[in-house]
Amino acid sequence: MVREDVNALLFDEPLTVIDPHMKWELRTQLKSLHHQFGHTMIYVTHDQTEALTFADKVVVMYDGRVVQIGTPEELFERPAHTFVGYFIGSPGMNVIPARIEGDMAHVEGGTVVLPGGFAPLSGKVEIGVRPEYARLSATEGLPVTIRRVEDVGRHKIVRATLGGRDLNIIAAEGDTIGPDMTRVSFDPAGVNVYVDDWRVAPGSQSPNKVGEAA
Repeated sequence: MVREDVNALLFDEPLTVIDPHMKWELRTQLKSLHHQFGHTMIYVTHDQTEALTFADKVVVMYDGRVVQIGTPEELFERPAHTFVGYFIGSPGMNVIPARIEGDMAHVEGGTVVLPGGFAPLSGKVEIGVRPEYARLSATEGLPVTIRRVEDVGRHKIVRATLGGRDLNIIAAEGDTIGPDMTRVSFDPAGVNVYVDDWRVAPGSQSPNKVGEAA
């Protein structure tokens, strides 16, 4: 059926079986048509790269419910749910159990500076840090054990363990990773706090779940 009076165009994983090289071309054409005609496009995909490069706004669903609606930048910088942090990004966000006191998080072997102060929190409390905001050091930070280093060309992915838990760190391609680099520190601006898998903003005692008032 071909018609002009449409309000929205629905796509259900249209590029799943397309050659990867052609995907980029077709994705560019679809985005160009979107800007040309102005129709709302709803695009379903399990490919995070497609979602982040194609969409102006992304809706992430988990376990049958919407857990976050936002721009690609918002989903990357401030995942509202630990699943969003895990799903968006390669590797996904590191999630570490913690005890929060004010602007500090107590984790395995030390403390982590937070981006602001937090009221007392109860429940399953964790911090989430993307590998991009983690830095190896020989002298500062939490003790880690490096298991292997994967050079992917643009950067290096360091696979480590922190207190028995897997931890991913992204290092620049030119960085030298020596045997003495057994500590990791986190950029406070890139640390998020979660209670029962939902993000809690500084100064708040409870998470703001999708659909609830801020």
